[in-house]
Amino acid sequence: MTNRNLNSQSSTEIPKLSDGQLEPLFRRLNLAHTRRIYQDVVDRAEKESWSYRDFLALLLAEEVAHRMQTRLQRLTRKAHFPFFRTIDEFDFSLQSTLRQALLGSYLGPDFVTEGRSLILYGKTGRGKTHLAVAIGYRAIQNGFETYCTTAAKLIEDLSNAGRKGQLQESLLTYTHPHVLLVDEVGYLTYGQDAANVLFHVVNDRHLRKRPMIFTTNKPLSEWGKVLHDEDLAAAILDRILERGRLIHLDGPSGRTRHLNLQDNLSAHADRARISGISVPEFPEPTPFGVVLSTAMYLHDTSPMLTRTAVDGHNNLCFRLIRPSAGRKSRSPVGT
Repeated sequence: MTNRNLNSQSSTEIPKLSDGQLEPLFRRLNLAHTRRIYQDVVDRAEKESWSYRDFLALLLAEEVAHRMQTRLQRLTRKAHFPFFRTIDEFDFSLQSTLRQALLGSYLGPDFVTEGRSLILYGKTGRGKTHLAVAIGYRAIQNGFETYCTTAAKLIEDLSNAGRKGQLQESLLTYTHPHVLLVDEVGYLTYGQDAANVLFHVVNDRHLRKRPMIFTTNKPLSEWGKVLHDEDLAAAILDRILERGRLIHLDGPSGRTRHLNLQDNLSAHADRARISGISVPEFPEPTPFGVVLSTAMYLHDTSPMLTRTAVDGHNNLCFRLIRPSAGRKSRSPVGT
C-alpha cells in the first residue's frame, strides 16, 4: 500500500471490532494460536504500556513458534520411529573411536541437501538404532521429512506389492521422504527377491541425492549372503557409500551393561589361559563313577567319613559324619 493510500485512510475512522468480530478474522487467516492467546496478550500490553510494534511482534513470534512446534510434532509422528532418542542422550564414552564431532556433517542441513548416506555397523545393543533415530530427528528439526522402517518390513512390503503389480506405487513410501532410515539389515531372513526390491529404493534415492541411513549387525562382506545376491548387494553398497560412510560402533551392549557380562567372560577366559586348559563351550557334568571313586577314597583315608546320596538329577550330595566307635573302616559308601 502506498503512502498516499495510508494518508487517505488515516483521516477515516478506525473500525472498532469486538472480540466476537475478531474471531472469524483469525480463523480466515488460519491464526489458530493467535486466536487463543490474543486476549491475554492484549491485557498484558495494556498493563505494561507496550508500543504497537511490540504488541504485533509478540503476536507474530508466538504464532510462528507454535507452527514450528506443531510441524515438528507432526513430522516426528509421521517418521514412525521405534522410540524417541536425541543425539544428546547418546553415550559416546562407551565408544572407543566414535565421537560426536565426527558426526557434525550428519547433524546439519548439509546431510540432506548434499544427499549423504550412512551405514551404522556393530553388534546388538551398541546404540545403532539410537544414533540413527537421533540423526533422523535432527533432520526433522532442520526442516526435512524422515521415514523410518525395518529392512524386513520394507522388503516384505515391496515384495507383496511387486506380486500384485503395484511396485511403483509402493516405492513412493520409501523414495519420497527426504531421509530414509532402514533399521536391522541382516537381523532376519528375507525372501529371494530381497536384493531386487531394495535396489529399487536405493537406486532411486541415489539418483535424486536423497540421504539414507542403514543399521546392520553384519559386515558389508556378508550383505550378498543376507540379500541372496552378491552382485546386487555390491551395487547397493556402491550407491550408498558413494556419498556416504561406514561407522563401526563397538563397546559394551547398552542393554546388558549393568550385568558386566564382558568382565565376567574376560575373567573366565583369563583363568583358562593361566591353567593352560581351554574352557569347553558347554562344560559336561562330572561322571557319576568318578565322583563315587573319589568318595570311596576319602572314606578310606580320612577320619571323617563322607556319606553320599544321589539326588533327583543324578548328582552326588555329600555330608561328613564321624565314624562311631568299633565301626569297621570299610563301610559301604551311600548307606
